[in-house]
Amino acid sequence: MTLPLPNSPEQKYSDTLKTILHNRISLSGGWISFADYMEAVLYTPETGYYSGGAAKFGAAGDFVTAPEVSPLFGQTLARQVAQVLRSVNHGSILEFGAGSGKLAVDLLLALEALESLPEYYNILDLSADLQQRQQAIIEQQIPHLATRVHWLTALPDQFNGLILANEVLDAMPVHLVIWQNGNIAERGVIWKDHGLAWQDQPLAEGELLDIARQLPPSDQPSLPHPYVSEISLANRHFIHSLASILQQGSILLVDYGFGQSEYYHPQRHQGTLMCHYRHHAHDDPFFLPGLQDITSHVDFSAISRIALDSGLQLAGYTTQAHFLINCGITDLLARTPADQPGDYLPLVSQVQCLISPAEMGELFKVMTLSKAINIDTTSCGFVRGDLRRLL
Repeated sequence: MTLPLPNSPEQKYSDTLKTILHNRISLSGGWISFADYMEAVLYTPETGYYSGGAAKFGAAGDFVTAPEVSPLFGQTLARQVAQVLRSVNHGSILEFGAGSGKLAVDLLLALEALESLPEYYNILDLSADLQQRQQAIIEQQIPHLATRVHWLTALPDQFNGLILANEVLDAMPVHLVIWQNGNIAERGVIWKDHGLAWQDQPLAEGELLDIARQLPPSDQPSLPHPYVSEISLANRHFIHSLASILQQGSILLVDYGFGQSEYYHPQRHQGTLMCHYRHHAHDDPFFLPGLQDITSHVDFSAISRIALDSGLQLAGYTTQAHFLINCGITDLLARTPADQPGDYLPLVSQVQCLISPAEMGELFKVMTLSKAINIDTTSCGFVRGDLRRLL
């Protein structure tokens, strides 16, 4: 694949981050884990991908998220959110990685129409640049609701309401693990011949090795060798942290991924790591560090296990298509008359993107984890299409 070339300032931006990586690798004895590399290229202040000022979302960026596809995504999601907020006294929303801020805008407007506004809409985002963009869109599009929105710098000690993470887990650092002939190694990053390169090291002890030894799943007893895949300790620690602060309410996760049996399938022997640069998807994480997104699919079985171990209840797990249809996206679409093609046809195209199996409908999953609420009356998005058996 021929990828677009950066302009001179972009190349300089990436070269600056390469120098930082070179120094970090040298100070770490010549080797860093891929998780450390991914953390650095995405989140290093001022030079990481999410810390820079370039557009990341939408047509002008590198990829498109569901809120950028259509306002119907947030409007539909609001029906599930409203159920949770109504079941919690003084319930608020806490959104992680709020991107451009569009989902917050769409959700608040829809919740206002449903007479279910949260007490506060909290946003926790590591990117100062994205925080500024979020503040701007909220002030421009919903100034009458702006006082409800607050930006946090750390997790609150306690929380009641709805915690939302849309395409957040996939951007958390992952470790790369190699199973080969009974041995388990970790693939890391070194500096070689004036550039970044791979190097494997045996896994000797620790949490990562303990998890790797439990794989593959029992229904996938034989994997090809070598077999490379990802394990996200960050995902596990994140869910555990959320469980510790949630007093009453739900955690709503939307991301692309699978249950463990499909995640560690023999045919997926090179893992799920993916990079996005100007709407080109490719598999080279060393290409222009700081200028491209790096993601990994989510192991939802691992998320479910850590949630249950942390005192949460698995309230629902299904595809994005089933979730949006259950929450009434087609009813919302029907509010626009079909005899107004200029308005109706673009919405049809957007809904198709969100629910089609060939686009976002099947690969993206929705999971809800709850505590101290009645899941039978707060899980409208999961009434059909239950996939918990696949976890």
